[in-house]
Amino acid sequence: MDAQQTLTLIKIAHTAFWAVMATAIVMLPILSVRGQFRLAGWLSALVVLECAVLALNGGRCPLTDLAARFTAERAANFDIYLPRWVAEHNKSIFGSLFAVGEIVLLWRWVGR
Repeated sequence: MDAQQTLTLIKIAHTAFWAVMATAIVMLPILSVRGQFRLAGWLSALVVLECAVLALNGGRCPLTDLAARFTAERAANFDIYLPRWVAEHNKSIFGSLFAVGEIVLLWRWVGR
């Protein structure tokens, strides 16, 4: 397998993993409002685990470092199939959504 094929596989895997994490973050307040606290808690734990992985890797996804081995390109989306502006603002967008989701979860859980 050549470098381009390897990079393509990494980008597919990275995009799939991103989609799972983004879905978890978006579902968090929805599940909370519906009273599905156990599932919301598991999704919260999954996101916190991802945050720990990022923190331990200097704020970068390990797949980004892996992809960097196969290309000299360094655009914000060189390692994932996302629009550049989403890749550039990914942490602030989904970090904010996660914080709001956690507030909704706490509010609904305490108020039940």
